[in-house]
Amino acid sequence: MNERELIIIGGGPAGLAAGLYAARAKIDVLMLERAMPGGLAANTEFIENYPGFAEGIDGAALTAQMEAQARRFGLEIISADVTGLAFQDVKFAVKADEEEFFSHCVILATGSQPQMLGVPGEEKLRGRGVSYCATCDGAFFRGKEVAVIGGGDAAVGEAVFLTRFARGVNIIHRRGELRATRVEQQRAMQNEKIKFFWFNTVQEIIGQEEVEGVILKDTRTGATQRMDINGVFIYVGQKPDSQLVREMAELDNNGFIITDDSMRTRQPGLFAAGDVRRKLLRQVVTAVADGAIAAVAAGKYLEEIGK
Repeated sequence: MNERELIIIGGGPAGLAAGLYAARAKIDVLMLERAMPGGLAANTEFIENYPGFAEGIDGAALTAQMEAQARRFGLEIISADVTGLAFQDVKFAVKADEEEFFSHCVILATGSQPQMLGVPGEEKLRGRGVSYCATCDGAFFRGKEVAVIGGGDAAVGEAVFLTRFARGVNIIHRRGELRATRVEQQRAMQNEKIKFFWFNTVQEIIGQEEVEGVILKDTRTGATQRMDINGVFIYVGQKPDSQLVREMAELDNNGFIITDDSMRTRQPGLFAAGDVRRKLLRQVVTAVADGAIAAVAAGKYLEEIGK
């Protein structure tokens, strides 16, 4: 039987931190991750607000160090897509690919995925000019005109990154001011390649085989206009990957898992950490903290049940 004391589902910063703390505490722990460890942080081109790196660090490099550190303490990582999670006979049953694993304790660190805009043309042209990751796809738009939709840190930071490749970057935002931090705003506003289209929303993404433009609507007047561009990068929020526990954990209206300060859910033995959890700030530093707390709390839970 594939049985462990603790199973961690998800290998981003929260999962890796949980794995590090659990393995170091000599807990029999297994991590299940459907892709390469690192999560969305691994696709972040530059992280400058994680403590300990005065000059900043590449996201892939940072998460690679996290993985190496956790493995050094004995964390076992299996590449598998978890499709089911149930609590039965005082144990959790985790279905992953063609196997089933069992444990007395689970930490869900599945993170979140980019929220789709939900307009005509988006699904059709996804991967053909519509993207949700500038770090992943920016190089494909060298010398081209692109648009970034959103006004938060992710949108503005990625817009600045895109200026390395694109001829011009147009930030489209439904409000008249950005939500990004002042540092990110200043970088964008001082960049000559970036233009701002305030009080506008995208109504449609146009193109046959690839993106050719977008239809904008002024939120104040209702007037529409076409913008000719070659790429659209969408940053309008995150959708949590919490489907596995929707019957076991309490979720808020947006699907984020509600936990206490110890990362416990309403289901005994089930913990949540990182971006999948309802919280004020979703950053690598808070994900790592969540993971560490969840692992320590899981260890105490295992002691309480005599494992």
